[in-house]
Amino acid sequence: MTIPPSRSAARLRKLIPFKPEIAIVLGSGFQNTSSNLKTETQIDYRQIPGFVPTGIAGHPGRLLAGHIGSVPVLLLCGRAHYYEGHSFETITFPMRVLAEYGIQMVLLTNAAGGINRRLRQGDFMAVSDHINLMGGNPLRGVIAKGINNFVDLSAVYDAKLRQALVRAGKQSGEVVRNGVYLAVSGPTYETPAEIRAFARLGADAVGMSTVPEAIVARQCGLRVAALSCITNLAAGRNPHPLSHQDVIRTGERTGAGASRIIEGFLRLTAATL
Repeated sequence: MTIPPSRSAARLRKLIPFKPEIAIVLGSGFQNTSSNLKTETQIDYRQIPGFVPTGIAGHPGRLLAGHIGSVPVLLLCGRAHYYEGHSFETITFPMRVLAEYGIQMVLLTNAAGGINRRLRQGDFMAVSDHINLMGGNPLRGVIAKGINNFVDLSAVYDAKLRQALVRAGKQSGEVVRNGVYLAVSGPTYETPAEIRAFARLGADAVGMSTVPEAIVARQCGLRVAALSCITNLAAGRNPHPLSHQDVIRTGERTGAGASRIIEGFLRLTAATL
């Protein structure tokens, strides 16, 4: 039986004593941000109907509610991935719950491989647009009553939020460039030939998440921003074999910078909601 997002949102309302309007999905390399949170509620994903446990290193699989500075926020520490065998419906279900709960804005974060030669390992990229090569669309299927599946994706990533990410980077001394994120299904890393093709398509970085969440978030009317950490150079640019351990190590090294960017981003945007 399909679990309605309203049931899961009701569970969150029962467990969280206040109502944030901003949520952040912490992907690989961004978990350090949770250390800046004054946590008031911690919920394992298993406690939320419809959420699935995470199975990848660097994705703890819990929801935290609290304050970063003075800003109330929900942190989704980790995500389920399509390459783990989950459906698009499953991996995007948290976005529907957040919308039902009352979240107005979501920041999606991820680890990505750098395609554009301007991007170096350890840089950050504010996503300006995406290319979906995951082999499917999360809106495919039966159209539920009152929901529009023909969503305009001309401006998935909110321009003002993206500008705030770049500005927060400058204020914190971190490099945050704008760029196009290309999503593939994974779990294998790409071949050098694929990376050359992706570069010709206009991609600046490549990863295995975020795009399905962004599409569903826009369908639900949320403002969306996305931030990538360039944890490795893509195949053909990297003289070493690619590995998830390298992704985790780079994320650990850049974690403090990521936290500063996100904290600055929250200061700049919270007043606009």
